[in-house]
Amino acid sequence: MKPKYLIFLFLLFITYYSNAQDSKVYSLNAEWRIHVGDIDKAQDVAFNDSTWKQVTLPYAWNEDEAFAKPIHLHSTNVVWYRKRLALPTNVPLEKVFLEFEGVRHGAQIYVNGEYVGIHENGVMAFGLDISKVLNRKGENIIAVRTDNSWSYREKATNSTYQWNDKNFNANYGGMPKNVWIHFKPSVYQTLPLYSNLGTTGVYTYAKNIDIKKRKLDLFVESEVKNETNAAQSGKYIVEVRDAKNVLVKEFEQIYTIAAGETKVLQAKDVLQNVNFWNWGYGYLYTITSKITNPNNVMDVVETKTGFRKTAFRNGMVYLNDQVLMMKGYAQRTSNEWPAVGLSVAPWLSDFSNKLMVESNANLVRWMHVTPWRQDVESCDRVGLMQMLPAGDAERDVTGRRWELRTELMRDAIIYYRNNPSVLMYECGNESISEAHMAEMIAIRDQYDPHGDRAIGSREMLDSKLAEYGGEMLYINKSARHPMIATEYMRDEALRKYWDEFTYPYHKNGEGPLYKGNDASSYNRNQDSFAAEAVHRWYEYYKVRPGTGARVSSGGLNIIFSDSNTHYRGKENYRRSGEVDPMRIPKDAFYAHQVMWNGWVESDPSGLHIVGHWNYKEGTIKDVFVVSAGEKVDLFINDNKIGEGERSSHFLYTFSAVKYQKGTLKAVSYDASGKVLNEKVIKTAGEPYRVKLNYQHGKNGLFADGNDMVMVDVEVVDKDGNRCPTATNMIDFKFDGPMEWRGGIAQGSNNYILSESLPVEAGINRVLLRTIFNKTGNVRLSAHANGLLSDELSWSVEPIVSNNGVFVKSSKNNLPSNLDRGEGLSESPLKIKRITLPIKSAVAGANQDKVKGSFDDNELTDWVNDGKMQSAWIEYTLAKAEFIDEIDIKLNNFRSRAYPLEIYVDGKLIADITTKTTLGYYTIVIPRTKGKKVKIKLKGSTYIAEVNKHAEIGGKKLDDGVARDDANAKGNLSIIEIDIHKKI
Repeated sequence: MKPKYLIFLFLLFITYYSNAQDSKVYSLNAEWRIHVGDIDKAQDVAFNDSTWKQVTLPYAWNEDEAFAKPIHLHSTNVVWYRKRLALPTNVPLEKVFLEFEGVRHGAQIYVNGEYVGIHENGVMAFGLDISKVLNRKGENIIAVRTDNSWSYREKATNSTYQWNDKNFNANYGGMPKNVWIHFKPSVYQTLPLYSNLGTTGVYTYAKNIDIKKRKLDLFVESEVKNETNAAQSGKYIVEVRDAKNVLVKEFEQIYTIAAGETKVLQAKDVLQNVNFWNWGYGYLYTITSKITNPNNVMDVVETKTGFRKTAFRNGMVYLNDQVLMMKGYAQRTSNEWPAVGLSVAPWLSDFSNKLMVESNANLVRWMHVTPWRQDVESCDRVGLMQMLPAGDAERDVTGRRWELRTELMRDAIIYYRNNPSVLMYECGNESISEAHMAEMIAIRDQYDPHGDRAIGSREMLDSKLAEYGGEMLYINKSARHPMIATEYMRDEALRKYWDEFTYPYHKNGEGPLYKGNDASSYNRNQDSFAAEAVHRWYEYYKVRPGTGARVSSGGLNIIFSDSNTHYRGKENYRRSGEVDPMRIPKDAFYAHQVMWNGWVESDPSGLHIVGHWNYKEGTIKDVFVVSAGEKVDLFINDNKIGEGERSSHFLYTFSAVKYQKGTLKAVSYDASGKVLNEKVIKTAGEPYRVKLNYQHGKNGLFADGNDMVMVDVEVVDKDGNRCPTATNMIDFKFDGPMEWRGGIAQGSNNYILSESLPVEAGINRVLLRTIFNKTGNVRLSAHANGLLSDELSWSVEPIVSNNGVFVKSSKNNLPSNLDRGEGLSESPLKIKRITLPIKSAVAGANQDKVKGSFDDNELTDWVNDGKMQSAWIEYTLAKAEFIDEIDIKLNNFRSRAYPLEIYVDGKLIADITTKTTLGYYTIVIPRTKGKKVKIKLKGSTYIAEVNKHAEIGGKKLDDGVARDDANAKGNLSIIEIDIHKKI
C-alpha cells in the first residue's frame, strides 16, 4: 500500500473520531400514510401515495372498532403503511436501525424499494439494520405491508400462530405500537432485539443484595459490535443516577475489541444507600453506559432499571426479604380503551396500571401474549409486579408452533430483563411437558441468569422443574414452589347496574344463556358482583401464607378493566373488570382495596359501603359493607340499625334495611370493641348541573399525535355531590387542535366515537387525542337538557420535529409512583397455624394409594373402592399434638358434599357435612390432643351444587381429579389433607 494512501486513511480515521457524534434515537411515529387493502408495487419509491390517509403512530387502522365490535368481528385485511424520511442532521449515520415495538400480525418491511426484513409473531418488538439501503442525502421511503388475518401463517413454514386467537387477543391491526429510529457509530452497543438483528443489548443486574444494609454489587453488561476494519480500544464507562437524576456512582473498564468482533463488555462496582424498588414504590435508577475511544464518546445507552430482591420457596413469594401474598389481576395484554385500542398515550398506561396498585393489587398477569413496552415500563414506574408470558392459547403444542413460543420467550426475556417489575416468566396458559419446561428454563438461564425471576406455567401442579404454578378457577396449596391462581372469578357486571332497586332496575343474573348454560353469574349487578368478589377472595385468604406448611400464594382476578374480548353476558364485550372500559371504578374495586391492603394480613381499618343512598321512599334492601375489622355497625341518620352478619371474613350483610333519606354510616371495630374506621354516604339532591374535570400527563400535553386528554363528566346536585342514579344524556362540543375519541355507554354501537353519550351512575368519561404538530388552545363544553352546562380549556404544547423524526416528550419524565413508601419495615409473617407432619396412613381400601392424599401433589389422590365400609382413612402423626383444624381437598370439591365423621385416637370429635368450595374445606374441631386422625364417610355423598359454568368451548370447569364419580355415592376421595395446630 502506498505511503500517501496510508496517510490519507490515517487522516480520515482521525477526522472521523475527532468529529464523531454519539448515538441518537428518535420517534419515527409521525407522518405515515396508510392504504387498507393490498396493492401492487406499494413498496416502490415512485409509487404515488398522495391520496392515502395520513396517520400518526401508534395507530391500528381498525381502532374505531374497539368496543364497537366484538372481538371475533374485528376487521382484518392487508394494510400498507408508508413514510417519507429525510435523515436528520447532527447524528451518526454509520449504522441506522429501525425498532418496531410490534405489528399485528405479520409485516414485510421495505426501504427505498428494497426488502429489508419480515416479522410475523404479531406480538414482540423487532429490529432491522437499514444502514446499507438508506440514502444519506435526499428522501427515503419506508413501506410496511401488514396483514392481521386471524388465520395468518408463517411464510417460511406455513404454520399458524397459536396466540392469534379470537377469544382473548383483540385484533388491532397494522402498527399499533411505536416505531423508533436509532443512529449509531460503527462501534456501538447493540439493541436488545434478537429477531432479525440477533443482538442482546445491555443487561443490568445485582448480586449480593443486602436489604438491611442497603447495599448490592451492580453489574452492567453491554454487547458491543465493532463494524470498522481496525481494532478499537478505550473505556467502557457506567454512570448511575438516582430518581432525582443525581450521579451516585461512576465506574469503568478498559476494553479492546477486534475488527468485526462482537463482544460483551462488563463493568461492576458496589452500590451503597440503595433505594429498593417495591410494591407501590416504583423507584428507578438511570444506568448510562458509554463506549469511548481516547478522543470521544462514541455510543451512549440509557437504561431505566430498579433493584429488588426476590425468592420463590416454601410455597411463597419473597420480595425484599418479606413474604408477599400475590394479589392482583389477570389483565388482557391489549389493555385496551374504547375507539383507541391499545394505542393510548404513555401517561394513560400509568393511569390504568396505577389504578391496579390503588386497588391494592401487587401483581398483574398479562394474559396469553407478551405485553408491549409501554405497559412494561409503566409497571416499573407505578410499582406493579408482572407475570410475563410469551404467547399461547390453551394448551401445550409441538413442532413449529412450540418453536415459535420459545423464540417469542427468548425475545421477550432479552427485551424486558432490565425491568424490575418483571418477576415471573410464564411459559403457558396450560401445563406444558417437563421437557418443554426444561427448554424454557434453559432460555431464561441463557439470557437472564441473574434477574432473580421465576419461570413457570399455569397448572404445573406436579412439576419438579417449574418455579411456580397455579390453576385458574380453584385453590391450590403447596409447600414447594408458589401456587398462584392465574385467573379467578370470571363473573361479569355492568357499572351502570347498581342493584334491582335503581334504574334501569337490572334483576341480578338476568340475561341470555351462554352456550346453553345458565349465565346468571355473567349478568350480575354491582351489589352482587362486589359480594361475590369477597366470597371468592376469602377462599384464597383463608389458606394464605402463615396458615401452615402448605399455603396458597394468592390469586389474580380476571380481569381489571372491561375488555373488548370474548364475553359471556348480554353485552358484546367482557365486563369482568373491577373498572369499566374507561377505568371508572365499580364497587368491586373498593372491595378489593379493603381486602388487599397488606403484605399478607389485611389492614383492619379497611372499610367500604357497597352502593349508593338514593332510593325511592319505602325501598327495602340488603346493604353490604366490606370491612377488614371484626365487627361492623350500620347507622341511618346516626340511628343504629344493627350489627352486620359476617360472612367470608370481609363481608357484612344488613338485611332488609328500610331506606330513609339522609346519611348511611358504617363503623368498624376490632375484637376489643375499639373503633377502627367509619364511612358515610349520603343522599344526593336533584341533578342540577354538569361538572367537567380533565387530566393529562404530569409531564405536559404534546402535539405528537398520540398524547391524550381524559375528561370526566358528572351530574351533580347544587352542593356539588354526584347524583349516583343520574343517566342524563350529555352533548359535547369542542374546538381546537385535538381529535375526538369519546367514551362508551350502553346503547347503539356502544356510543363509540359519539359526541353525545349518557352518564351512567352519575358519571362518564371521554378521550381526546392530539394531532401531530398542531398546537394551540382547546375548549370543551358539555350540555344536558335542564341542567347547567360546564366548560373547560387547555393548551397543547409543541414538539421539536427534525425532518419527520422527533423526541417523544410525552414518554419522557413521567413520574414514578412512590405512594406506598419503601415497604422495608413491614410486620413479619404472622404464623396462624402449624401443620402437623403425617408419618403414615392406613385405609379401608387401596392402601397403596394412601400417600396420594398427603404428598403435596394435587394431581394425585386416595380413593376407596366405592363401598361404604371401606370409606375411611386414618392418619398417624409424627407425634401426639393438639389438633384444631383440618384442611381437606376432596374430589369434586366444587359440586359434591361429603357427610363425614372425624375421630382422634378413636374418639368421635366431629360429625359434619362438607360444603362445596373452590378447593379446600376447613373442618374446625374442639382442640384435642392425639396422634391418630381418622376421616370416615358416614353416608352417601351427593351433588350439592351443579358444576354449571363452562369454558369458552363448552368444557366444564375442573372439579378435582379426573374420574367419573357421578354415581359413586360411597366414594371417599381425598386429594390433599393438612392437619393443623392453631397458634
